[in-house]
Amino acid sequence: MTDERMGDALWTALERLPRGSGVVFRHYGLDLAERRALFAKVAKVARRRGLRLVRAGAERLGREDGVHARRGPGLRTWPVHSRREAVAGVRAGADLLFVSPMFATRSHIGTRGLGRVRLGLMIRGLKVPVIALGGMDAKRAAGGHALGVYGWAAIDAWTT
Repeated sequence: MTDERMGDALWTALERLPRGSGVVFRHYGLDLAERRALFAKVAKVARRRGLRLVRAGAERLGREDGVHARRGPGLRTWPVHSRREAVAGVRAGADLLFVSPMFATRSHIGTRGLGRVRLGLMIRGLKVPVIALGGMDAKRAAGGHALGVYGWAAIDAWTT
């Protein structure tokens, strides 16, 4: 997940991601021209590194592998904070569900994390891969597979 808070650490994060990983490009605070220019730079790195690039937001920004939080061509990812949203994502045809926040995070200040038990109950029986997000790092992600979590996503974990 990209975020304006990352600053130049975005480039370090893109270089640290394992080949085959994905990037959800957000950067909502930029005006459209700046957003498109940054997207083009991120897309160049993503292609070179073998990363999948998904766009969040309504405007097409350039060559992308899919969309986040909306219907569209290619890979479709969906944000999930409750069982109701998980079911809605499945019904909307999502290919991946980003479930958050797992733990305390700067992205959702003051929001209680789901934790493993609530996450497990939320995703039970879903037939769509789940990506855990929110306060995640490699150590916290290690126990997710037993719950049926496909992978994990982060902002801060890739920049520190």
